[in-house]
Amino acid sequence: MIKTENLTRKFGDNLAVDRLTLQIDQGEVFGFLGPNGAGKTTTVRMLASLIAPTAGQASVLGYQVGRDDQQIRRNVGILTETPGMYDRLSAWRNLTIYAKLYEVAAVERQVEKYLRMLGLWERRNDPAGSLSKGMRQKLAIARALLHEPRVLFLDEPTAGLDPEASRLVRDFIAELKGEGRTIFICTHNLDEADRLCDRVAVFKTRLRVVDTPARLRRQVYGRQVVIHLTETAESYLPVVKTLAQVQTAEAIDNKLLLAIETPEVDNPDIIRRLVTAGAGIQFVGELRHTLEDVYLQLIQEEAH
Repeated sequence: MIKTENLTRKFGDNLAVDRLTLQIDQGEVFGFLGPNGAGKTTTVRMLASLIAPTAGQASVLGYQVGRDDQQIRRNVGILTETPGMYDRLSAWRNLTIYAKLYEVAAVERQVEKYLRMLGLWERRNDPAGSLSKGMRQKLAIARALLHEPRVLFLDEPTAGLDPEASRLVRDFIAELKGEGRTIFICTHNLDEADRLCDRVAVFKTRLRVVDTPARLRRQVYGRQVVIHLTETAESYLPVVKTLAQVQTAEAIDNKLLLAIETPEVDNPDIIRRLVTAGAGIQFVGELRHTLEDVYLQLIQEEAH
């Protein structure tokens, strides 16, 4: 669906995207994570055939970037970080103009469909400039979808929105995911990426790592079990350190923190050993690292 091979873009002497090789499948929601200035927006602009790569190649929907640019632009939707609207024109008029530019067959029906879908129907006659930032963002998403693109590029779709508006936008992206569209999201909101994306990439000029959020957590931190005891945990460290299933063990107050490959298999035996040794166990849980933890760890490693 989206494929790149050594995709590169320079601006003068500045290397913005360095030999990006990537493949994104049909129906996948893909998160592109990285700090400001990492080259995320530049990558989106190349994939949407808005700017040409300096080197390498890319294809979207089987169309070649640099050769089939018009076909790519016809078949993808894009939400930029700062979407421009005609502020003095109504929401209805804005979408009508863009629907005609996209040569949508049933303009009025399609405009009404997305105004209703995004909860903007009652405000359809209001000037776009009078809408809240969240409503304008939803209007921009509607504009990106008018021509029913199979691939959708979203650059910071919830940036600057209040929690309620952010949730509305996230819920709508989840609906689009259910329709089987391929969605490429650039975002700083790592909780959002964790909930929405099938896979994520950490990117800073070049690709650092790409995988599912769950596998990235295991790759960086492994799996860790926390056992809460009724007494100080230090005295039980020798018990767990002798067990083959336990990779590392640490005592913190009344808690044992254990690195274990397969907790669902190994926990029962570990608990039995502790109980036999006299430990009073309050409860057992698995430590859940967030995607933000993983991202910050990878970025810090890169800095060193």
